[in-house]
Amino acid sequence: MDKPTDRRTPKRMEPADRRVRMGERLREIRHERGLTLAEVAKSSRLAVSTVSKVERGLMALTYDRFSQLADGLGVDVSALFSEHGERFRPGEVAVSRIGEFRLHETENYSYEMLFPDLWHKGMTPMLGTLRPLETMRFDRFISHAGEEFAFVIDGSVTIHFQDLEPVTLATGESAYFDSGRGHLYAAAGPDGARMLVVCTRPFEPREALSA
Repeated sequence: MDKPTDRRTPKRMEPADRRVRMGERLREIRHERGLTLAEVAKSSRLAVSTVSKVERGLMALTYDRFSQLADGLGVDVSALFSEHGERFRPGEVAVSRIGEFRLHETENYSYEMLFPDLWHKGMTPMLGTLRPLETMRFDRFISHAGEEFAFVIDGSVTIHFQDLEPVTLATGESAYFDSGRGHLYAAAGPDGARMLVVCTRPFEPREALSA
């Protein structure tokens, strides 16, 4: 019987070091594919200046934009966080222990990316730490392909939807929605909140589970 896969994560890094690390990873993938900054920007539907800032460790992208970047590079989202990933295969069992994640911090959120070394997953699970809306800075709603599940672990969370009324969830409550609908997460109280967010990717045919 196969043992569950146990994937270790390096020790915590400072935010600036994490941005530099992702920038180096982006540059490595781009060079491997023989792409220019302009070509990556075009295929990712991002500005050349945005891709350049990420490569230089000057910017941390939100989920929708690093998802666009991964699509433009032709790689799995997790490949931006891990250099030595393995494809998730039918019948496999993977285990994430306490502290095993890649931390990704943006201006408004802190994401703990679970299973960063497991590529081509049907879902992208993340633990998020949120601040109250009045302390956050947004210039747009976030939207991306797929569906999304949100479960509040601690505190209360308000999900702001584009063209819909916001929804507030208490600890233990959850929401499921089309990620293509513009959305923003914010803590509903003054003390912040913790939540589990699981994003699906557009369906990709997967090899059958062998008998």
